[in-house]
Amino acid sequence: MRILRYLVPIVGLVALAVAAPAVATAPPVHYYVALGDSLSVGYQPAHPGQATNADTDQGYTDDLFATLHAKDPGLVLVKLGCSGETTGTMINGGICTYPAGSQLKAAEAFLKANGTAVKYVTIDIGANDVDSCAPGGSIDAGCIVKGLGTIGTNLQTIMSGLYAADGGKPQSVGMSYYDPFLEFYLTGTEGRAVAAASVGLLAALNSELALEFSAYGFKSADVSNTFKSGNFGQVQNDPPYGKLPINVRNICDYTYMCSLQNIHATPAGYQLIADTFAKQFH
Repeated sequence: MRILRYLVPIVGLVALAVAAPAVATAPPVHYYVALGDSLSVGYQPAHPGQATNADTDQGYTDDLFATLHAKDPGLVLVKLGCSGETTGTMINGGICTYPAGSQLKAAEAFLKANGTAVKYVTIDIGANDVDSCAPGGSIDAGCIVKGLGTIGTNLQTIMSGLYAADGGKPQSVGMSYYDPFLEFYLTGTEGRAVAAASVGLLAALNSELALEFSAYGFKSADVSNTFKSGNFGQVQNDPPYGKLPINVRNICDYTYMCSLQNIHATPAGYQLIADTFAKQFH
């Protein structure tokens, strides 16, 4: 009888254990680390529906994260980008505040601390090194050449630092830029000449970026190609601007250059950039 007295509760516990539903196991945590300038933090200028210029959650990194998260529910987005960042300030700091001192140092620290849990890395950087090279509707070729030299030198430091920190383990993609200076096409004959010249200079910038990305195992998201930056053909009507080449139309439709003279992408433009990145991940 004494044995039965202890056995009955045990049998009851076993029955409860069998009947209880299984507890869901949380998916393993992975990270998507986003580095870059204002495009990486979804910066948008003040426009109807938005009171002030601001970083948003409508940038390409947010859109790309939504796509990646759908396949990996444990994915966490880590946005380290900084509006106004140049290749120099990414290395040395000076615009945004990071406990480690700079965006690059913050990224290196995070990558080292989290190892193989970092699944994806993206970067866009370099545009602000040459953004001031088109004063008053003209292009300063000397400024561009100097900027490209700076980008080449600094990007080696940035990419080698990231590679040393992550060992090339995450799926990593860098971005080529679209051409905001195509907006000059709307200003007349001289503006069209400036727009045409800007395409060649943009190609030089994107070639420099692609070269450094490739050297450190990064794929390239060819946003320039997505925006058809070099294509002055396929003229289409684009109210209220009239008939425009497809590259100019895309700048007007997917950025604020034609409406607000602001280089940043619209929400639709950011989604287009995100889709370009997504094609590089498996």
